[in-house]
Amino acid sequence: MSALALLTALILAGCGADQPESAATPADYERALADAPPPLARLYSHPNELLDGGPKGFEHTLRGLRRHPVVVNKWASWCGPCRFEFPFFQSQVKKRGTKIAFLGVDGEDARDQAGKFLREFPVPYPSFYDPKSDIAERLGSEQNFPTTTFYDRGGALVYTKPGGYASEAALEDDIREYAIAGARSGARQ
Repeated sequence: MSALALLTALILAGCGADQPESAATPADYERALADAPPPLARLYSHPNELLDGGPKGFEHTLRGLRRHPVVVNKWASWCGPCRFEFPFFQSQVKKRGTKIAFLGVDGEDARDQAGKFLREFPVPYPSFYDPKSDIAERLGSEQNFPTTTFYDRGGALVYTKPGGYASEAALEDDIREYAIAGARSGARQ
């Protein structure tokens, strides 16, 4: 075997080594979110669903979540950094989903591939299907995958994080700063 062929084989063998594993199952979410208030319970009654509705449907959903901070993760099944960070969102929704709303936006993706991705990394919240980035454009994040946006309890966009999270701790820090601290400080209601 040539040195180039050996190097290629080693690189390909290592590609799967850093693949993330799912951090939750539907049963985990059922236990963790059992005491969610009605608006969040309604949201979480659509686990893993890809919702249609475009920007109007997305805005309508956000209005229904007022009085709760909202964390929106824009992702795609083909996006490596999205795949890497998805377990962080799974873990955080288990920890904080009774106080904070989590919502997804699946952008520029094939519906069947997005569904396959969600079966591999189940979440208790729905994602809006956004094949042409119409919702992402309103978020100001049509170019970056992934992107996470934070809304205060009054529905105002307070922070946009372009790019993926390198660790769950980094996501947790942003949740504390933009979702929890904002809720405590009396953000608009």
